[in-house]
Amino acid sequence: MSVHEATLQSLFGRMFEELSANYGGVMISIGHRLGLYRLMAEAGPLGCEAIAERSGCATRYIQEWLASQVAGGCVAYDPEGGTCRLTPEQAAIFADPSSSTYLAPAWQCVAALWAGEERTLEAFRTGRGVAWGEQDKRMICGSAAFYRNGYAASLVQDWLPALSGVVERLEEGCHVADIGCGHGHSTLLMAEAFPDSRFIGIDADLGSIAVARQLVEERGLAERVSFVARDARELPAQSYDLICFFDCLHDMGFPVETALAARRALRLGGSVLLVEPYARDRLEDNVGAVARTFYAASTAVCCAHAISEAGSHVLGAQAGFSALRGVLEEAGFGSVSIALETPFNLVIEARA
Repeated sequence: MSVHEATLQSLFGRMFEELSANYGGVMISIGHRLGLYRLMAEAGPLGCEAIAERSGCATRYIQEWLASQVAGGCVAYDPEGGTCRLTPEQAAIFADPSSSTYLAPAWQCVAALWAGEERTLEAFRTGRGVAWGEQDKRMICGSAAFYRNGYAASLVQDWLPALSGVVERLEEGCHVADIGCGHGHSTLLMAEAFPDSRFIGIDADLGSIAVARQLVEERGLAERVSFVARDARELPAQSYDLICFFDCLHDMGFPVETALAARRALRLGGSVLLVEPYARDRLEDNVGAVARTFYAASTAVCCAHAISEAGSHVLGAQAGFSALRGVLEEAGFGSVSIALETPFNLVIEARA
């Protein structure tokens, strides 16, 4: 095989950008965990010595870290004044936890992937699964923080209104189950928006439920919101008007049985809200940065967990609507449709 030199150099250039991004991700994580972005966003233009003094960090490390941030376009630099600052756009990505584009915690997930590399290599060689609870602790914390802002920006404002009559039922007062709730951010967002409804968050991970219970107490919602550690297939019959699955059904080794339990747990006229990572049905249509990120996470986390359950399916995070609809229809749902599409999510409504 002969090598086409121009093609080789183009690919080499792109891969060096990937290498740069990996190195840069470590620097972003350091800036996030040390609170450097938040400090800079609040203080305005500062020199490296002032940043070091205010952060309690060593000046020479701050100097080199700032250089990496300027080189990567993460921090703005004024060569005349010798100061650095965050632009409003940079602050929205690195320093504002309320921003829908806040990405700083996402690098905790990347760190967790590297930390679990040996475990993933073993899984490849043996075919065994890796449960969510076996992942580095930064995976759950990083995922919860990363998804929280996307839910805050879209769940109440866009996703729920896209369903048939669901907002009206929530406003009147109904019962909602949030399956695979993790730290409970999605549950609490709905509870705060609909004070006449009651909510239960369900997750198999004890550590996540402990965090969720702490958050519900802090927000004073314990009278209407509860969190339990339970298998999602053990839902009480005819108990809920809305059952939600946020980015979790594809992790389950028994998605049909779980969906069947959800159908039986719905009250008359109830709905299932299924939010999954955006994907088309064919591999050749899932190309680009978003799909690549989801496929990578799916390899080491989502598929690995489903395999650990030794169930009937390993859907993966890029299952696509056809596969998801097949699961829901096999569980007995007569109406399954896409309520909304975004660059990151498929929002699906299922009714019995």
